[in-house]
Amino acid sequence: MTGALGLPEGSGLCCRDRGVSMLRVIGAGFGRTGTMTLRTALCALGFGPCYHFTEVFAHPEHLRHWAAAAHGRPGAWRVPLEGYAATADWPGVTFWRELAEAYPRAKVILTTRDAGDWYESMRTTVFAAINGAFPETAERFRAFEAADQLADFREAGLIGRSFEGRIDDRDHVIGCYERHNEDVRRTVPAGRLLDFRVEQGWEPLCAFLGVPVPDRPFPRSNAREDFRATVLTDPSP
Repeated sequence: MTGALGLPEGSGLCCRDRGVSMLRVIGAGFGRTGTMTLRTALCALGFGPCYHFTEVFAHPEHLRHWAAAAHGRPGAWRVPLEGYAATADWPGVTFWRELAEAYPRAKVILTTRDAGDWYESMRTTVFAAINGAFPETAERFRAFEAADQLADFREAGLIGRSFEGRIDDRDHVIGCYERHNEDVRRTVPAGRLLDFRVEQGWEPLCAFLGVPVPDRPFPRSNAREDFRATVLTDPSP
């Protein structure tokens, strides 16, 4: 495969990132596909810290950069990602292609699940929160010091880029999800990509990353019923 995503590890693209933390793992799966579980697993394996959506609550100053990136400012995502070794979930997944081109040594993990199950999870968590269905999260979003930037990224990045501007139609949303997954599979060379379902556990993940399987259970986190607690609690470093 030709193009930046298929460049070998010696590519000159790496030179422009000297002095800046280098991503080692890029999560290319949409939220609600096990991204919090992936974050926990990556950190346990030494590929942390990992930038997950919950990081924006701990670092509200990042949101202006994510919003700028969503509006097309090249490389604006570099500022919030400095110091991180991996990404999972939004906002990073919005820019998976740019990240994969900028960090050709980073491996790419596409987390997936059954499309219908994924949609139901999105509908009752992320989309419900966006639509104000959870009073406690709605209140936190209103009181959040970067509420305007969060809303800007949500509209331009999450809804705009990931779902072509609308989340009100099941077939449309599932179509966006399936096209995204196929785009990742077509674009990223096979040796650089892990197509992963979190129920597969440690073995394929560790084999892909070249690390031993830990002597501990594989993490399970951010189940649907835990969603509100997750977005209401700042993540640990």
